[in-house]
Amino acid sequence: MPALITLENLTVKYGKTLALHDVSGALATGSLTAIAGPNGSGKSTMLKAIAGIVKPAGGRVRIAEQTGPIAYLPQTTSIRRDFPITVFQAVATGLYPSLGDFGAITAAHRQKISAALNEVGLDGFEKRQINHLSGGQFQRLLFARIIVQEARVILLDEPFTAVDAETTAKLIQILLQWHKEGRTIVCALHDLLLIKKYFPDSFVLAGKCLGRGHTHKMFEQKLLSFDLDMAELYPESEAPHPHGHDHPHDHAP
Repeated sequence: MPALITLENLTVKYGKTLALHDVSGALATGSLTAIAGPNGSGKSTMLKAIAGIVKPAGGRVRIAEQTGPIAYLPQTTSIRRDFPITVFQAVATGLYPSLGDFGAITAAHRQKISAALNEVGLDGFEKRQINHLSGGQFQRLLFARIIVQEARVILLDEPFTAVDAETTAKLIQILLQWHKEGRTIVCALHDLLLIKKYFPDSFVLAGKCLGRGHTHKMFEQKLLSFDLDMAELYPESEAPHPHGHDHPHDHAP
């Protein structure tokens, strides 16, 4: 398949701190790719660069013209959950790219939102305040918001962290359905088991690109390995200053 997203010597800095250095590679149309690496390896930064949230200090990101809007799901720890809105209203914000500031939510939009909530297992939650949701329920809400955007390119930053096993299984099935529909999905992950089981392609980072291609080859080359701790694979001298944080698991339903 042709390249949909191409990274050309991408370098990103936060102040004087180098987060990504000289990263190159391509993501094919319809691919399902994991971005792997330890905390602070640049996984979130790579997604933000593709989404246009951070600007490169060097190199560039090229995206095919026919791509259309890109849906981006950040880590839940970066999202305020105390904002006084309902589940329905939160999912409706996913319609903003098509509605704009003054577009009205129609009956068709309401039906689309209800269908998305049903798909993620949150039917009946429309009027609940988002600050009353468990970690797993909130992540389902964020997936529903992605669903209503109907984007052909979806960027997910650690979407299965801090959620229960049932929610992870549900969201994985939604992700696989997107892949079946030919959408291009890029997902930052630290869980090697999920990467090996569900993601055909991988991009392995440690501030720079250590390897990219078929996931099974990354395991064969020990760039991804269950035998070693992730930190052992990437000596401290090779890794950038860490920006990420470990998140506790939330086993709420």
